[in-house]
Amino acid sequence: MIPAVRGRLKDALRGWRNLDLQGVLEWTSRAGYGARGFVYLSIGALAAMAAIELARSPASASGAVAAFAQGSLGQLWIAALAVGLFGFSLWRILQAVFDADRQGRELAALASRLGQAVSALAYSALAWSLLELLDELEDIGEADENQSARQMAAEVMALPFGHWLLIGVAVFVAGVGVAGIVQLFRPDFGQHLGCSRQTHRWACMVGRVGYAARGLAFLPLAYTLGRAGWDMSAAEARNLGGALQALEAQPFGSPILFLTGLGLAAFGLYALVEARWRRIDPPDPT
Repeated sequence: MIPAVRGRLKDALRGWRNLDLQGVLEWTSRAGYGARGFVYLSIGALAAMAAIELARSPASASGAVAAFAQGSLGQLWIAALAVGLFGFSLWRILQAVFDADRQGRELAALASRLGQAVSALAYSALAWSLLELLDELEDIGEADENQSARQMAAEVMALPFGHWLLIGVAVFVAGVGVAGIVQLFRPDFGQHLGCSRQTHRWACMVGRVGYAARGLAFLPLAYTLGRAGWDMSAAEARNLGGALQALEAQPFGSPILFLTGLGLAAFGLYALVEARWRRIDPPDPT
């Protein structure tokens, strides 16, 4: 009995030694793209439902995930998404620090890698916020979410030159929004997908729409953050859910919100496509 157990332990240890770390990193990254996809599908679906009065209001990531995570498996689903988002943050670090996409060191490439580093921080923060939902799983109202955004803005402005830092965050968010809109016109969009030509065609169409919609949604978000920093008033800060609600308050706001919701869902769908077909070649850690 003891020799048999000892043999199994040796086989297990041998397996760990032969573990393909690059393979683990690849599948961790794919799980991250999948988690990002489901998060944006939730945001987009809730926004579209709010536009046609099937939901109370649009919400940011944590609120949207909570809204669709009711039931006995809700906590397990949220935990799985959080783990996946940590995996996506790891992939962003590999892109930013180790140049996993082989972008090089030109100015545009360095700017892209800087954005990926900030993205790693943002998705790590989102993952932590989802883990916090496990304490009490409930639908988070838009007011509660905006209170969190105002608290974050107040903490930033409490730092030395904090209002300028908040304005800098707003400029970055606006840059991400404009970059998303630009994806509509990039001829090399989808260059990292390794799929059939037919799949590539419809996936790129969905992805372009998704990136543009997310870009448009980020612009009012950037405006609220910039105005909060400029006026030194944390009360003016909003999160993504608040920015989407601001869209709904505009003339023809409900149709605009509905189309934006469909676009954000398209961004989520494209992330799921990337989870399946994106070429991921993590740098060799050895």
